[in-house]
Amino acid sequence: MRWPTRRGGEDTDADAVEEAPDGQTETVAADETDFSEATAEVEVEESEHDNRPARARRRISWRRAVAYGVLPAVALLLASVAGFLKYQNYSVGDPDPARESVRAATDGTVALLSYRPDTVQKDLEAARGRLTGTFLDTYTKLTHDVVIPGAQQKQVAAVATVPAAASTSATSTHAVVLLFVDQTVTIGKDAPTNTASSVRVTLNKVDNRWLISQFDPV
Repeated sequence: MRWPTRRGGEDTDADAVEEAPDGQTETVAADETDFSEATAEVEVEESEHDNRPARARRRISWRRAVAYGVLPAVALLLASVAGFLKYQNYSVGDPDPARESVRAATDGTVALLSYRPDTVQKDLEAARGRLTGTFLDTYTKLTHDVVIPGAQQKQVAAVATVPAAASTSATSTHAVVLLFVDQTVTIGKDAPTNTASSVRVTLNKVDNRWLISQFDPV
């Protein structure tokens, strides 16, 4: 065995390695190989460990996309289809007697009780087109004999509104509707007066139109 010599004050470790016994050199090489393999295994395990959260994140992202994107869109689509089918069925299906009669009673009542002094005759004669039966005759006589002359002479104006209405019975040809009526009447330059009342309106369907056949305060 030879001790390592110094060159310029430093040990020549390379010479010592070269002159070491062959068994020792092979042992060092084998140790370095084992260490490299162990390091590779650790890196593989770490790589696999890092990939698992990534896959989990991808699964979570997909679930969130389904929950917050696809499902609301499907729900909106279904609601739109249901609304369209309901509208289509409503537009081509059988008419609703209750709904139609309530509308006819409301519009007719407003027309019967609203007029202006300068157009009262035209207003009330137009309202006669919403009536039928004996009530048409009674209304015609009352307006011609009392309402029209009085409105023209005393400058009477009336405005009626219907804040609420409800069907009490309805078939395809006959209906009864309860109305709550507010009427504001102004005579000349006097302050307007307000009157609230309720009316039971009976309607008959004549030539595919709902016409008022009775008008009874209740």
